[in-house]
Amino acid sequence: MTFFLKSSPALITAVILVFFFSYSYGQEWQTPLIEGYGEIKYFDNAAEQLNLNQEYKLLFDVTSDKQKNGVNKRLWVVARTLNMMHVSGVPLANIKIVVAIHGAATFNILTEEAHINKYGKSNPNIDLIQKLRANGVSLFVCSQATAARNIKDEEVHADVVPALSALSVLANYQIQGYHLMPK
Repeated sequence: MTFFLKSSPALITAVILVFFFSYSYGQEWQTPLIEGYGEIKYFDNAAEQLNLNQEYKLLFDVTSDKQKNGVNKRLWVVARTLNMMHVSGVPLANIKIVVAIHGAATFNILTEEAHINKYGKSNPNIDLIQKLRANGVSLFVCSQATAARNIKDEEVHADVVPALSALSVLANYQIQGYHLMPK
């Protein structure tokens, strides 16, 4: 203790910074609920934590086919949201997530067979889609988008529900109090 009292302010500052950075950056990325997708680091001392008693009604508009870690970037963000809520302690019963898929993202919901027929390779999104659905996420694909891309109903993955349109999903769920998540 006397060493620190006699030390220079620069040394004390350096020790504090080393402690802070080793604590905050020493944590590993994790995927606690949606295994393999939506990596997070949790900081229990960070401001603006989630409310464990709040019902979260979130709506995601997925239009892009951009990827992150080999899967659709926005579906990856849905996984990250679930992982963050999980480590924060929000009960799964308090999490209501709806996803409207359309535009360039439409091909991301193809069955394995349909994806192989179109692209010559497996659909990298299927595992993530199944894990999201298994954790209560409602996934809808726009029937206007599937029709425009000549995707037959049987080519849509079983965990994704064809909706009249993405616009109907987005309108209906916002009227029901779901909050549209920013891109």
